[in-house]
Amino acid sequence: MKPQISAVVFDLGGVLIDWNPRYLFSKLIEDATEREFFLTTVCTPAWNEEQDAGRTFAEGVSLLVKQFPRYASLIRAYDERWAEMLGGPIQPTVDLLEELWTADVPLYALSNWSAEKFPLAQARFPFLARFRGLVISGQERVKKPDPAMFAVLMQRYALEPCRTLFVDDNPPNVDVAVRLGFHANLFRGAGELRELLVRHSLLMVG
Repeated sequence: MKPQISAVVFDLGGVLIDWNPRYLFSKLIEDATEREFFLTTVCTPAWNEEQDAGRTFAEGVSLLVKQFPRYASLIRAYDERWAEMLGGPIQPTVDLLEELWTADVPLYALSNWSAEKFPLAQARFPFLARFRGLVISGQERVKKPDPAMFAVLMQRYALEPCRTLFVDDNPPNVDVAVRLGFHANLFRGAGELRELLVRHSLLMVG
């Protein structure tokens, strides 16, 4: 008989929080083609992930300004106006989080996020206080899908993977969680997640 799931670990961006650089840069770069060039060639996802892994925005911005001086003001805006990339809560999933919290299910977060910018999210989204513990990549200087980040979570909060459900919208992160023994769900929407939570007796039907 498999151990019963007793805790749920959530990713944040794309699961509970809508974050997208286009929310900001649609205001700053009118032409869609130029905007996509900027976000795929200058301030790329890979560049942003280095901040998630612990590099400061000051260092990241400095490197890019030297490489792309004509985009200096836009590169600086990525740092200085970062909060405008937050689109808001993904409310159906936040509602599930609240139901789990009301049911006294232990809740944790494991998220790739800049240590400098995460306090902005905490100030904006009160539901982040529902978590008994949060492991943020920029604070740990290691990011998913590195198994070392999962190890921090397990050791710090004494979680057993076989009794823990991990929810993430990024397939490589889910793959690593499965290899480590977690019950892992590739997030596709709150409806599918609710069904899973009901199957595991974490929420009641309806």
